[in-house]
Amino acid sequence: QVQLVESGGNLVQAGGLLRLSCEASRDILSFRSTGWYRQAPGKQRELVATITRGGSENYAESVKGRFSISRDNARNTVDLQMNVLKPEDTAVYYCYAQPWAGSAYWGQGTQVTVSS
Repeated sequence: QVQLVESGGNLVQAGGLLRLSCEASRDILSFRSTGWYRQAPGKQRELVATITRGGSENYAESVKGRFSISRDNARNTVDLQMNVLKPEDTAVYYCYAQPWAGSAYWGQGTQVTVSS
């Protein structure tokens, strides 16, 4: 069983920044892809940013130019740098790891709240 532990969620003012981190309990390069989703109250979970094993990055249109995903292979972590935060970024952010076969693993979520 893979454990994903997120950290870094907080309350921040609009225009501010936060950095989320997710640590995996096994070699992060063993996954096909890893990244972040988010879920706001009353809305479906949506993709925020992903990074493949090969290093290709993908971002939701709403966060392009503001968010950046990175991976530390030695620490088995995937981070999400969030700049110029907006109130609409308020959500629970979930780390995920997609293996080459089977269902994805998910973290427990970390709350990000952006005040206007």
